[in-house]
Amino acid sequence: MSLSTLPQSPVLAGWQGQGVRWDEACLQKLRLTPQEKRALTAVEANPIDYTLNNSEDAAAICRIVLKVLSESNASGPSSRVSRLSGSLSQIEARQMLTADPMGVSCHYAVSKLCDIVLCLKEKKAGSAVTIGSTFYSDGNLIDEWRALLRVLHLGGSGDAFAQRGAAYCLASILMAACPSQQSGARTKEHDCSSRSAEEPLQALISWITSQLQSFDELPRSTYRFFQLWRNRILIPPSAQSEGWPQIHRNCATDVRTVFCLWALTYECNGSWSIRNTFHRDNAVNSLVDLVSSAPREKVVRVALSALRTLAQCDAENSPCPAGKREITGSTYLSDMIGCGLIKYVDQMKERHWTDPDIIDDLSVLHRVLHENFKEMTRWDVYFAEVQQGQLAWGHLHSERFFKENIRQFEGPNGDFYVVKLLVALTASNDEEVQSIACYDLGEFVRHYPNGRAIARSLGAKDIVMKLVDHPNKELQRHALTAISKMMVMNWAVRIPLEISMSLSEPNLNISWQAVN
Repeated sequence: MSLSTLPQSPVLAGWQGQGVRWDEACLQKLRLTPQEKRALTAVEANPIDYTLNNSEDAAAICRIVLKVLSESNASGPSSRVSRLSGSLSQIEARQMLTADPMGVSCHYAVSKLCDIVLCLKEKKAGSAVTIGSTFYSDGNLIDEWRALLRVLHLGGSGDAFAQRGAAYCLASILMAACPSQQSGARTKEHDCSSRSAEEPLQALISWITSQLQSFDELPRSTYRFFQLWRNRILIPPSAQSEGWPQIHRNCATDVRTVFCLWALTYECNGSWSIRNTFHRDNAVNSLVDLVSSAPREKVVRVALSALRTLAQCDAENSPCPAGKREITGSTYLSDMIGCGLIKYVDQMKERHWTDPDIIDDLSVLHRVLHENFKEMTRWDVYFAEVQQGQLAWGHLHSERFFKENIRQFEGPNGDFYVVKLLVALTASNDEEVQSIACYDLGEFVRHYPNGRAIARSLGAKDIVMKLVDHPNKELQRHALTAISKMMVMNWAVRIPLEISMSLSEPNLNISWQAVN
C-alpha cells in the first residue's frame, strides 16, 4: 500500500504548504515542551527527507509526532473532524483548527507519520536511517507505538482516515521486525526484536479481522492482513485469527483479495498449519466457485493458478504434527473433485484462451484431476462431494450405490459423520442440493439397519418435514419421499405421492400408521 491508496485527510489543506498554525491553547492541550514545539516547527519548515537524514533526529521527531497523536486522542474520536466526509478548503480547514483542534491535530499526526514511513521505505538499502532505527530502540519497539493502537480502537464510529493511516503505519513498523526485512549486515541500530512486536501484532490483527467483516473495508484490510502473513515470522498469530476465513469467503469481491489468496497458497509447502487452514475453511470451494462463475479473465487466471499450487503441494518440508491429519495436494484434489472442478476444467479446455498461463494451468489441472479421480473409489468421490456441499445428480445418488456402500456411512469413528453433513445440507441455499440431500437421507434410512432411529436422533425428520411445503415442487417431492421412508416400516408398501402431498402433517402420520 502506498499513500496513493490511502485517502487524504479532509482537513489536509489546513497545513499543506505552510504547516499547522498552532495556537497556544492547542499546544497546551497537547502538552508539548518548548523543545518539542521548536522541533515540530522546524519539521514544517523543511522537506521530510531532510529531517530524516539523521537517525537521532528522525527518532526524536517520530516520538514527538506520536505524542501529538496520543494527546489528541486522549478523550476518544474528535467531535467534528472525524465525521467529515469531503475535503475542506484551506480557509475551512484552518477554521476547523479553532473549532476542533484535537481532531485536526490527530489528522496532522497521522498524515505526518504516513509521510515519514513512506519516506523511510523509499530510502536505499544500507541507509543509516531506517524504520528499524527510527521506531526501535536497542532492538525493541518504542512504547509510543500504543498511540497508533489507540486510534484503531477509537470509540463510537471511529475516524476512518485516522484508523486507516494508523493501520498502515503500524503494519509497516511491525514488518521491520521480520527477519526477511533485515537483509545484509545487522547492526545494533537495525536489529529489531520480533518478540517486542508480538503484542502490537496481535492487537493489529485483531483490529484488521474486525474490519474484514465490513464489505467496504475488505480490500484494504485483506492487503494489510496479507502483508503481515507473507512474512513467515508473523504467520502463527495470524493463522490463529478469524481473519483468514473472511478472505476466502469474500474472494470474489475484489481482485486484490483473490491475489492475496493466490499468494498465500505458496506458503502451503512450508506450513502444515496453513495447509490445514486452507482445507478446514473450504478455500478450494471458494476458488472453484470463482472458476465456475466465469468472471473476468484475470480472476480466472489467478484462481486456476491457486488451485494448481494447492493440487501440487506436498508435506516434505513441513510434516504433519503427531496425532493430526496429513494435508497434501491429494487432499485438495479430493476437495476439487467433490466441488465438480473436473467438469469445469473439461469445459474450459474446449474454449480458446489467449493467456498462456491459463492454458498451462488448465492442462496441469486436467491431468492431475483425472489421475486422482481414477485412484479414488466411488465412496471417496461421494464423501468429497458431500463434504464440499456440492451435490449433483448421478450414479452416486442411486439405490445401487447405497446398497454397495451403506456401511461406509458409519464412518471410521462410528459417528455417522456423512449423515450429519447430509442433514446440514437440507438447509442449503441450493434447492437441488437440498433435494439430493433429502433423497440420500431417505436411501440411508431404507438400507441401513435401524437407519430410521439414527436419522431421527440426528434431527433429520424435523428438518426434512419443514420442506414438505416448500414452493419448489421437485424439492417438495423428495422431502415427502424421504419423510415417508423415515416413517414407513416396509418401504415396499408405498403411499401414492399425489395423495400424500395433499395431506397435512397430522394426517400424514395417521396414514403412515394405517399402512404400518
